[in-house]
Amino acid sequence: MSAVSPASEPCASRESPWQIFLMFLRLGLTSFGGPVAHLGYFRQEFVQRRRWLGEAAYAELVALCQFLPGPASSKVGIVLGVSRAGLPGALCAWLGFTLPSALALALLALGIGSGVPPGVLKGLQIVAVAVVALALWGMARSLCRGALRIAIALLAAWLVLRWPGLSGQLLVMLLAALVGGVLITPAARTEVDALAPWGSRRLGALLLAVAALLLLVLPWLSALWPHTWLRLFDAFYRIGALVFGGGHVVLPLLQSQVVESGWISDPLFMTGYASAQAVPGPLFSVAAFIGAAIDGWPGSLICLLAIFLPGFLLVIGVLPFWQTLRQRRRIQAALAGVNAAVVGVLAAALYQPLGTSSVTGPTELLAVLLALVMLRSGRVPPWALVLLGAALGGWLL
Repeated sequence: MSAVSPASEPCASRESPWQIFLMFLRLGLTSFGGPVAHLGYFRQEFVQRRRWLGEAAYAELVALCQFLPGPASSKVGIVLGVSRAGLPGALCAWLGFTLPSALALALLALGIGSGVPPGVLKGLQIVAVAVVALALWGMARSLCRGALRIAIALLAAWLVLRWPGLSGQLLVMLLAALVGGVLITPAARTEVDALAPWGSRRLGALLLAVAALLLLVLPWLSALWPHTWLRLFDAFYRIGALVFGGGHVVLPLLQSQVVESGWISDPLFMTGYASAQAVPGPLFSVAAFIGAAIDGWPGSLICLLAIFLPGFLLVIGVLPFWQTLRQRRRIQAALAGVNAAVVGVLAAALYQPLGTSSVTGPTELLAVLLALVMLRSGRVPPWALVLLGAALGGWLL
């Protein structure tokens, strides 16, 4: 079965953009559990139920989206949308999946301001540590098989802790791609029903050029005209363009950009991050919370669009070239190295700033372990655990 509509017939969709929006809106309202769980929901809906593409093609799509910066689950949805209804389908897929969480988080930020009760904040922080720890465990088991990949993850964690921020993470990912490309032996490749490229290479090159140009020009423009909106767009675009792995890996970069710059306080930032665990949809929607806390509805919209835009441009821009790139074994090996480094970056984020600011004694450590056990059992959904943590957090003070 063909994975997607042929590249030569981008308009021959079997669904309208409105239908795409409704499908992803339903997923955006029900997809709890983080990026790994989101990919599972997508597999059930579009591989097993709707049969838009086969298992092997879906696995390849996920690998491609993990390799590119930005939230992996959102990029998978964008590709599925563009393959069925062109660029309007891609926009509708992103909007449907993102709207519920973004709206909920923006309303929360506008409602609570900075007056977060200390007990509620402590409970939310404890839950956030448990959620990130569980994500780290799952990713390590699947992406760090073998001594070399474990070594890449450990080195990545050390480098990110030694040189935090955007430059440190970019260096880690580049080194991991180089080491993986040279030293990792990819598994023997079997022919699969490939993901057919959408659009022309000219269009793809144009979108990739726009993504790179914005990354270069926005810092210069924000320095020349230091308006709050332009500075926000620049900061969140750079985060979206330089975060590999998505999900919880965005935490240290967001924290360094918005807290250290004085835009919002660290307690308010941690409240937004923890609250993002309680809503369905992509974790990158926390940008809506941060933007609303900084500058109301305009700030929320600017931060949300800016953080998702790089991934949108990059994944659609790469699609016309993917059919050729996927055949190269060194690309597969570099991807394996980057995936191992993502585990290390996540481990660093778990330690600093999340763990060191949230777990300051044996009581907090015990609370994290209990939350982790409840999450691991699968019987307590993340949103319920967040509410429980917020309600009982005062006991930890």
